[in-house]
Amino acid sequence: MDKDKELDALADEAEELDGYFSDTPLDPKPDYPPLRDTFENSVVITNLPKAPGSKYDKLMKAVVKLVTKIGTPVEFEDFSGVYMPFDKEKDSSVGFCMVEFKSAEEAENAVKVLENYKFDKNHTLSVSLYPRAKELENIETKEFQEPEPAPFVEKANTMEWLEDANQRDSFVIRHGRETEVYWFDARNDPVVDYDGSREKEAGVAWCEYYCHWSPAGSYLATLVPSRGVILWGGKNYEKLGRLAAPGVRVVLFSPQENYIFINNEDPNDPAACKVYHIQTQKLLRAFPLYPEGVPKDKPPPPPFLWSHDDKYLARMGKNLVSIFETPSMRLLDKRSLATEGISEFQWSPRANILAYWAPEATNSPAHVDLIEIPSRKQLRQKNLFNVTRCSMVWHDQGDYLAVKVTRHTKSKKTFYNNIELFRLNESSVPVEMLDTKHAVMALVWEPNGSRFAMIHAENPNASKVDVSFYDMKKQVETKGKKAKAQTELISELNKVETLQGRQCNFLFWSPAGTNIIMASLGDAASGTLEFYDVDSKTLVIKEHYRCNQVLWDPSGRSVATIVSQPVEGGHFKFAMDNGYILWSFQGKQLCQQSFETFYQFQWRPRETLLSRTEIEKVKRNLKKYEKQFDKADRVRERKLYLEETKGKRMERAKIREVLQRNRELRARRRAEYITLLGGYDSDDESNYVTREVTRETILSTKEEIVVG
Repeated sequence: MDKDKELDALADEAEELDGYFSDTPLDPKPDYPPLRDTFENSVVITNLPKAPGSKYDKLMKAVVKLVTKIGTPVEFEDFSGVYMPFDKEKDSSVGFCMVEFKSAEEAENAVKVLENYKFDKNHTLSVSLYPRAKELENIETKEFQEPEPAPFVEKANTMEWLEDANQRDSFVIRHGRETEVYWFDARNDPVVDYDGSREKEAGVAWCEYYCHWSPAGSYLATLVPSRGVILWGGKNYEKLGRLAAPGVRVVLFSPQENYIFINNEDPNDPAACKVYHIQTQKLLRAFPLYPEGVPKDKPPPPPFLWSHDDKYLARMGKNLVSIFETPSMRLLDKRSLATEGISEFQWSPRANILAYWAPEATNSPAHVDLIEIPSRKQLRQKNLFNVTRCSMVWHDQGDYLAVKVTRHTKSKKTFYNNIELFRLNESSVPVEMLDTKHAVMALVWEPNGSRFAMIHAENPNASKVDVSFYDMKKQVETKGKKAKAQTELISELNKVETLQGRQCNFLFWSPAGTNIIMASLGDAASGTLEFYDVDSKTLVIKEHYRCNQVLWDPSGRSVATIVSQPVEGGHFKFAMDNGYILWSFQGKQLCQQSFETFYQFQWRPRETLLSRTEIEKVKRNLKKYEKQFDKADRVRERKLYLEETKGKRMERAKIREVLQRNRELRARRRAEYITLLGGYDSDDESNYVTREVTRETILSTKEEIVVG
């Protein structure tokens, strides 16, 4: 009955609406968005923490915050772009989530960035694209079968050069289109080790720009801007790999040779700086040339610096230092080191200690800070006033840090210097100040020692300067009641001496210490080289006109002075002076080579295998080793003499052979010879009469009157 009433009501309503509807049949086609069934813009993130219901929202916020830094998730009314399943029975999330980005490019970038990302102390994320996750779901479970190991291929021994029987050093030069590696023993002329002959035969250049040795000399990196960086090593300089880096201009090996930093210096390239793992040749991360917040029109860009143990790579940004951990190349503790107004930073050569300085701000003085990494503990801070600029110089063993401070008066018209000296190995890192009225133009530490040298003068543009030597330790005598007086070293700054009126603008300590070169370098300089022994006070003055580089070999036995020009085109007005001269550490010229175009000279570095204690032991027992060295020298000289006189000895042997044949022939014909002479034998002494005649000859006479 009720149905009939409803039908009647509908009929009445249809009758009232009659005339309002069109006779055209309806064919609705709703405008739905295209259906996507590939899910290429979605990723699956696994190994997330399993959070209970009370912490689910907190975990979701952390995940959303993380993924939004990489791309833009697709959002709807009640959907944030992240779906994280929740098990109601266990009252816990299940340890994974799915994220949908607006583009497939963002999803691919998320896989690269978040793979192996350390979410917290106990969870490292694993990320894959959704299609890949579906493929893994359908993989059949089978019993694991261990694959056959690949056949062993012996790799090149990159340390074989250290086994050279003559303990020679090695260097590489670039001139013209040539790149050549030489041996040098500081006694004879350099000997070619490899000149790229293999590559010449193949019609390729093994270097087109500059080349660089790794810190321990294991690798030689040659730069070919069209191809990238090529690594060479082993006895025959085999090709060990190529790292893609179009337009490469700069390479920087990590100190332990695990990584290499490559830079093409292109400010518009978002991947201008690249970090590779050397053994696997895997790209770990790429960076833009300028960090965020640093204007691109402010050259040069902040440099990247390696820590001594390869653990960290750091770069300065605006009011911060970004420290990246290896091998993940992620920010240490997910945050940069905030340093308001930072102007420069440096790593300690022997510890993970960061030194930086910042200029004066509105309400705070300038300051130098020492920060321990990774704890970020401040080891020392030194406040400075009326500061114009600072420059930091580390001791090669990290024992000391010198900060040259340029100060100004209140009027800012007069400038003066002082040196702040930090003692890193002592408790609380004490700081001493060396005050000087002069302008300080250079300061250099003695390797493996406690001394430093500095150039200073009243006028920084003076042609004659003073060179002063200081020691961070002082010898004092200690007297006991019964014991004899003894000397001991105490930590106290001690002035050793000052050399006045020198003509130099650079200082170069020998790697072995004790010897230093005071050089006058540059286009307008004289090229004077002063070889000075700080212990014996001996001075030898030489000259290399137009010299613009001085490079000691790793052992300190010899030193190279160089006149070079840049690789980048153009006419070099001093081309006639191009080349290098090799000297002994005492200033004796050993070898000279000239080239029409000369671009680079670089010694092959070698590690110091002996500790300080072992080096001191060798010095004390040097006489013990002198006999061994003298014997080896005699053997080497004898071998060299035999090689040089080989041709003469062969000619002498031929002459002696001819004489012997003639003697034998004469002996065979002796009887016939005597017969022809009628029995007379000219060799018979009895056929001769011997008579002795004495003749006196007066050469000179002298008459002398003696008064009695």
